[in-house]
Amino acid sequence: MTYKELQGLDLKHIWHPCSQMKDYESFPPIVIECGEGVWLYDKLGNRYLDAVSSWWVNLFGHSNPRISQALAEQAQKLEHVIFANFTHEPAIRVAEKLVELTAKGLEKVFFADNGSAAIEIALKMSFQYRAQRKQPKKKRFLAFTNAYHGETLGALSVGGVDLYNEVYAPLLLNVVHTQGPDCFRCPFGESPATCNAPCTQYVEEEFKQHADTISAAIIEPLIQAAAGMKMYPPVFLKKLRALCDEYDVHLIADEVAVGFGRTGTLFACEQADITPDFLCLSKGITGGYMPLSAVLTTNEVYNAFYDDYGTMKAFLHSHSYTGNPLALRIVQEVLAIFEEDQVLTNLAFKQKLLQDLAHIAFDHLPYVGEYRQTGFVGAIELVANKETKSPFPSEERIGYQIYQRALEKGLLIRPLGNIIYFMPPYVISDEEIKWMIDTTKEVIVQFFKERHE
Repeated sequence: MTYKELQGLDLKHIWHPCSQMKDYESFPPIVIECGEGVWLYDKLGNRYLDAVSSWWVNLFGHSNPRISQALAEQAQKLEHVIFANFTHEPAIRVAEKLVELTAKGLEKVFFADNGSAAIEIALKMSFQYRAQRKQPKKKRFLAFTNAYHGETLGALSVGGVDLYNEVYAPLLLNVVHTQGPDCFRCPFGESPATCNAPCTQYVEEEFKQHADTISAAIIEPLIQAAAGMKMYPPVFLKKLRALCDEYDVHLIADEVAVGFGRTGTLFACEQADITPDFLCLSKGITGGYMPLSAVLTTNEVYNAFYDDYGTMKAFLHSHSYTGNPLALRIVQEVLAIFEEDQVLTNLAFKQKLLQDLAHIAFDHLPYVGEYRQTGFVGAIELVANKETKSPFPSEERIGYQIYQRALEKGLLIRPLGNIIYFMPPYVISDEEIKWMIDTTKEVIVQFFKERHE
């Protein structure tokens, strides 16, 4: 079957995610044959540097020999088993290791199969905890503007990006929304390097009015990813944790996107030295190989569910593939790679290289409002006016057009509106980082040159 025939068959039957399918008429899907390291290869032999880690999941490169071998060996032993009343060693080892690696006080691990599911679990656990601790009025959640926590209805409810939420508004939970941190367009005129997070006053105002009805607050630590890689300092998290303690509100940390080294530490909450009541993990947890998520919580939460069956206090949430042995064996290997290969230590040098090269390449460009970076996540915010920071109209699809041009040159930098970002696999070489930056600058400069001709 020819390449074009495969594309045609795809479009005949497949509905792709996060896409207006009409776009595919002029820009059909690229048929990928294989991957190696940071590179993806299509069936025509073209290659693409995966600068977005295939939606932020890949840590150690495509077709990683060590992870592939672990998966193959596990597949010969046990592919899956019901996780109610049964268990297996990969699950036991991973749970033990996650408790060891995460913040002190997180002692219990509940497995699921994707990030949205992890968010739903945390919301439900918090809600049921309140009911079983005789706090029935606490049944709402506090969420932030520009937040993104997933696509299921509970996760959408605590999100704040209209692009995803607006059409479903009649179906969503009654959530208290508050202003999130916006360091690029800070209403207080502060710099994130020196500020004391005065924007937490918005949270406190909502707590003063509604804390008696709020069960939990949910936040993406340090980076609001889908909102456009909006970054903020750890002091905001530290003050949020203190406010949650003061007003008896659980704190849910959604580290689905930012966990496992993306922010420069294994988990983002480390940088604020806080322990959330719930920690949601997914994406990089399996190095990009298989769906899996985990929710870690405290013994205080766990004990509210622990009783005789007849009390009906058990947490009865379940997924068919909960605790999948294939996925968990991969997690074992991913965590071993972090430890044995000193990943975070070695990554610090690449983070600095990325930052230095990016500032040199982009800071002086008239349509770049800011280059910002946290850990190994970098973002270019394209603006219509650099002085006023006014954005390009979304209907112009500036980022999308640049994305298409980059693919023609072999670079995958899928945009978030007017934001072009880098979140590459950790195995990217210094030379590949330089090529990624140089190629991005080339396509951006060329795009705006042609736009103004």
